[in-house]
Amino acid sequence: MTKSIYKIYKYRWVVLLVFALLNAVIQMSWITFAPVTVDAIKLYHTSAFWIVLLSMSFMVVYLFFSMPASYIIDKYGIRVGVGIGALLTAVFGYLRGAYGTDYTMVCISQFALAIAQPFIMNAITKVAAEWFPINERATASGITALAQFVGIIAALAVTKPIAQAFLPAGANGHLDLNSMQSMLKVYGYVCVGTALLFLVFARNKPPTPPCTDEDNSRISIMEGIRYIFRTKDMILLLIIFFIGMGMFNAITTFVDLISASKGFVMADNESGLIGAVMMGAGILGAAVIPVISDKTRKRKAVLILCMIGMIPGLVGFTFFRSIIPLLISSGIFGFFFMAAAPIGYQYAAEVSHPAPESTSQGFIILAGQLSGAIFITLMAVFGNVSMEAFADATKAADSITLTPFMIGFIVLALLNVVLSFRLKESKLVKHQ
Repeated sequence: MTKSIYKIYKYRWVVLLVFALLNAVIQMSWITFAPVTVDAIKLYHTSAFWIVLLSMSFMVVYLFFSMPASYIIDKYGIRVGVGIGALLTAVFGYLRGAYGTDYTMVCISQFALAIAQPFIMNAITKVAAEWFPINERATASGITALAQFVGIIAALAVTKPIAQAFLPAGANGHLDLNSMQSMLKVYGYVCVGTALLFLVFARNKPPTPPCTDEDNSRISIMEGIRYIFRTKDMILLLIIFFIGMGMFNAITTFVDLISASKGFVMADNESGLIGAVMMGAGILGAAVIPVISDKTRKRKAVLILCMIGMIPGLVGFTFFRSIIPLLISSGIFGFFFMAAAPIGYQYAAEVSHPAPESTSQGFIILAGQLSGAIFITLMAVFGNVSMEAFADATKAADSITLTPFMIGFIVLALLNVVLSFRLKESKLVKHQ
């Protein structure tokens, strides 16, 4: 049987750029309040729970909207599916700033932004499959994942400085409601501008597919769901992501408190530095490892490398108590985990083919969000992590008992190594 002729279009990089920017902005919207939690508690006259909820909303809402979002993306395409996410981002990013002094409106807007997230995130492998040849898809997914991490780091780094820039002279750096609202307005303008870029420049698909007709074929969404749960490699991957993403979400959520329990505090900038190194190394991993996967046409081997590579970092982060070994350990963990995410997304799309890509990715991320909610809740309840601990990690450090959970994560990481060896290499990437 002869293979059909297919063409690769340069415009794919334009689509990927505006899509990656939109992913970065939705992650910035998610983490906006993390660097100003203490200020927000005081300014909105509420408890730590209601401020932490602004970030937790993204995890909770994803559980309910992931599958509907994947259905719309698969049925109506990138322009409509991701376009819904872009419109929600623009409208409620703007409203969050316009009514930034009113907690109720801020909360409503934040939940609406949380609804936008699955319409954007669940299309990562869909964009790669529609526009990129198989030997560039892990790289395309990696670029989008990299943009997400950059968005998180940017928000952590600049949120408070932006707000402080709007303070009157002599305010001594303490935020007021006007500066908080001004910061949210800046993010609102970024949301609107990025969403407009996507709506103007994004396209559903190129005039001709970037692969053969056989590789471009898809089954229906419901058939795809049944096929996914009949595929052994997808079941194994769902378990791997359930463990891995849940673990990562929990560690990044509690990184300041884990650091505080070792004697490092935000006042000395050591706790923040540990998290920054983890994320920075993750960006490097997401930039390098997917390219290696595409060049070598290996998915399983690279996933195994990442699963094994993160364990020394996790062990060091659990047991070391001095700053340099902790920084090295957090960097190793971040590098290999964040590199594994886009490889896993692309592997899922390939082994579940011809199921729609948004459906397979939706299930993968859903597994990680569900486990993240479970792990974070267990750590908060049984690790003596009160809501006050989020507001003042220094005072809570003596009572925090998170080390047993970290040891449990090491055991689960070893289980992931065993499971990754049981995966089969993607036939789709091998045959290209």
